[in-house]
Order: sequence, then structure tokens, then C-alpha cells
Amino acid sequence: MKILAVDHGEKRIGVAVSDSTATIASPLTVIAHTSRIVDAAQVVALAAEHQAVLILVGQSFDEEGQPNAAGRSAARFAQALRLQTSIPVEMWDETLSSQDAQANRITLGVPRKKRAGHLDALAAAVILQSYLEANRES
Repeated sequence: MKILAVDHGEKRIGVAVSDSTATIASPLTVIAHTSRIVDAAQVVALAAEHQAVLILVGQSFDEEGQPNAAGRSAARFAQALRLQTSIPVEMWDETLSSQDAQANRITLGVPRKKRAGHLDALAAAVILQSYLEANRES
């Protein structure tokens, strides 16, 4: 039961996938933003290729717990996905996923020079791992 996760951004979309036991999340790829419809089609194609049973879209919130501008954009992207696939699409809180991704690079001992660059796929993996751990059967 694989799950695909998306870290939706204005310029790039990070994508991660779980293993078949839905235990471990791994970064998969980064998609350069083209348009919502084209981007959604690429994500749907990846979900089909990896036989995902769920697509998870990260959503960010403001201090009052309401979706912020990026969170509303992610919700619109999730709707575009729903229009292109029968695979269920869920939203998941992505608060601080990019900071967690950067912290993971540091923890793993990645040298400072190699830490530069985009964290989109790694952020998607952080979002997915959070979901997997929250939904792990006891």
C-alpha cells in the first residue's frame, strides 16, 4: 500500500513515496511548476506509476489555524488532482516541513556546502513520514 505525498510550492513541487508497507517515506522527485493542470497530471502519472493508493498534499496554516495563502493554493492543487484521478486525495498539515527537512540534512551529517539547494522532495518525505507515523496501526 504505497502513498504518494506532495509538497506544493509556487516554483517547485516536491514528491515523496512510501514503501509498500506504508512505513518509510522516501524523496522521489521534484517537478518544476508549469500550470496547475499540467502539474496535477504529472503527479497523477507518478501516483499511477508507483501504484499509490492515496495522494497526500501538504497544507500550511496561519496562527489561527486557518489555511494561509500557500495552504489555500495547495487545496486548489488537491482539487485539480481529484479532477484527474480516482485515487483518493487528502490534505495533511505540513507546518515546518521545510525546516524539518533542513534539520534532517544536518542530523545526517550532510556537509554545509552540500546542504544548499532545494528541499522540496525531502520536505514531501517529511510530510509523508509524519502522516505514516500518525496513522500507524498499533
